[in-house]
Amino acid sequence: MKQLRLKVLAGLFAVAGILSWGGARLWESLGTLPSVPLAAPIVLAVIAAVLTATALSLRSRLRAQRERRPDAKGVEPLMAARAVVFGQASALVAALVSGMYGGTGVFLLGSLDIPARRDQAIYAGFSVLAGIGVIAAALFLERVCRLPEDDDDAGRAPVT
Repeated sequence: MKQLRLKVLAGLFAVAGILSWGGARLWESLGTLPSVPLAAPIVLAVIAAVLTATALSLRSRLRAQRERRPDAKGVEPLMAARAVVFGQASALVAALVSGMYGGTGVFLLGSLDIPARRDQAIYAGFSVLAGIGVIAAALFLERVCRLPEDDDDAGRAPVT
């Protein structure tokens, strides 16, 4: 399984932000701008919390397993792999969604004097922050689930 790359996530964020900003300008010229839902930052924050809780749980279970505690509850390799895949998928989607709301938020900065637009810009800003939280939690989860021998093979090409 390949690791998430920050460059890829930043690229997705930037491309989605630019396209969203352009789309917001186009949409504004045709009529009204679609709203940023209040639920967007809440949902992203919940996903970040779930990823963080999963990472902390797996980290404590793996630590107990490494220390060979008698009451240690093992970690199934397939469960850890599923958690990492969930984290990676969440990070990729969060990068796109955060970029989209970031681009819309940048567009809305030009009309902060209108109360409804100001609220939309605030929701967009919180969505970007929550999306960054999802990405950070996914990277933490990936780091927790990394095998010790993965560090030794970092410089070598994968064996096929």
